[in-house]
This record gives sequence, structure tokens and C-alpha cells, in this order.
Amino acid sequence: MAFHSAASALPVTWRKASASGGNGDCVELAGHAGTVLVRDSKDPGGPAHSYQSDAAGAFLAAVAAGRLVPVA
Repeated sequence: MAFHSAASALPVTWRKASASGGNGDCVELAGHAGTVLVRDSKDPGGPAHSYQSDAAGAFLAAVAAGRLVPVA
């Protein structure tokens, strides 16, 4: 994982889930140089984290399949 201090300065197009509400409580994703970037939609100029594409894909597949256990 890498950290980028200013997500809005990255040359990418940010996307969020079509099912997200209009209240800004979601994350946005973007592809960049073989990684997946993640930022908080409430703070578009704030930081972003980047993850290797295969790791991000495995995480998203687990979420979609309901294989993650909620943390109490």
C-alpha cells in the first residue's frame, strides 16, 4: 500500500458506486499505473491510498460475495 497526500492532484478519473447515496458517505476508486486508488468522497482533496490491482480485486470480490465478517 502507498499513501498519496493530495488525491485531487492525481491524473485520474474517480468513480463511486452507483448505489451510493448523495450524502457523501462513501469511498471513490480510480485506476492508476497498475494500482487501485481509494479516497474518501467527503474529502476529495485529501489523501488517497493505492493498492496493487490483484489485492484490490480480491478484496472487492470478497465484499461482493459476502465473505467478509463484520467487525463488532
